[in-house]
Amino acid sequence: MATNYTDDIGPVAYPLKMVSQEVVEHMLGWNIPEEHQGLVHEHWRNFPAVSKYAHFILALIYTCLILASVSGNGIVIWIFSTSKSLRSASNMFVINLAVFDMMMMLEMPLLVLNSFYQRLVGYQLGCDIYAVLGSLSGIGGAITNAVIAYDRYKTISSPLDGRLNRVQASLLILFTWLWALPFTILPAFRIWGRFVPEGFLTTCSFDYITEDQDTKVFVMCIFAWSYCIPMLLICYFYSKLFGAVRLHERMLKEQAKKMNVKSLAANKEDAGKSVEIRIAKVAFTIFFLFVCSWTPYAFVTMVGAFGDRGLLTPVATMIPAVCAKIVSCIDPWVYAINHPRYRAELQKRVPWMGVREADPDSVSTSSGATAQTQNPTAEA
Repeated sequence: MATNYTDDIGPVAYPLKMVSQEVVEHMLGWNIPEEHQGLVHEHWRNFPAVSKYAHFILALIYTCLILASVSGNGIVIWIFSTSKSLRSASNMFVINLAVFDMMMMLEMPLLVLNSFYQRLVGYQLGCDIYAVLGSLSGIGGAITNAVIAYDRYKTISSPLDGRLNRVQASLLILFTWLWALPFTILPAFRIWGRFVPEGFLTTCSFDYITEDQDTKVFVMCIFAWSYCIPMLLICYFYSKLFGAVRLHERMLKEQAKKMNVKSLAANKEDAGKSVEIRIAKVAFTIFFLFVCSWTPYAFVTMVGAFGDRGLLTPVATMIPAVCAKIVSCIDPWVYAINHPRYRAELQKRVPWMGVREADPDSVSTSSGATAQTQNPTAEA
């Protein structure tokens, strides 16, 4: 006897109807056991369950991000830690940022696994592990950007006595890890706040939706600690840096005018300073990426705590989360494009990447030699 597919649908379209019923008939959190239902906030239960194909697409995106992060940050850590020309106190911060970015990458395989199960694997423990990795890497990366901005300002504004030594750099790196710990430990041990699933319920972050005063105060504090304070520090140091660069250029022009020459920039000191400014531009680019990636997520958390929670659909919360992950993969490639000494090392060690960069030290030396040969002519 033939199967009755009902009057309005044929056998070809029946599998599609099964998929659509799978989404319509279930709400988010339907596949989480009863004993773990406390993980899911009531807000998410108001949305239909996400299609398994959306989960698979997200897993594919994160798989690509894993490959980009491992290759990019792995090369950064390898070259900056083993190259003699890059073994400076300032570049210790670059390695530290790459370590934080690699830590963020470690939570991505958990998301891929969760996506295939369409729920959190490990429930509360799995959620805590995922969120701890994200909290440490996110907050640590933010304050490391502020430290890099401070280092660039000190190096360029006071090139002789402003450079940090390796001991000072190590202490600042320790400071970045200590800065990231409080708002990682407190929610992990339920001392203040907690980690809960969000979006597709395959990722976790701190609770920003529960409607009580304690949660709102926690969200305000972590927003200021992990976003506002690093942002203010970065803006302050870069504004001071650009002011120092403008002052330096003005002094060069005035001195050149007094000496009746066209420019004083063709000497070794200023060529070296030009390299430092170029590195500062790289750091500023990474800061700009940091702002673009984390501002949407900061907006989502503030809306969840103080705004219209109806705006926070599963997709609306997952997009900022993906953007925050993307920046950890882009950072090392920004260095590959713009950092002069790093590009020179890439050319030596991985020539198959097709990077072309003259050695900055040889450029500085040749510039100094050119200046020495031109000065007698100017005096004559």
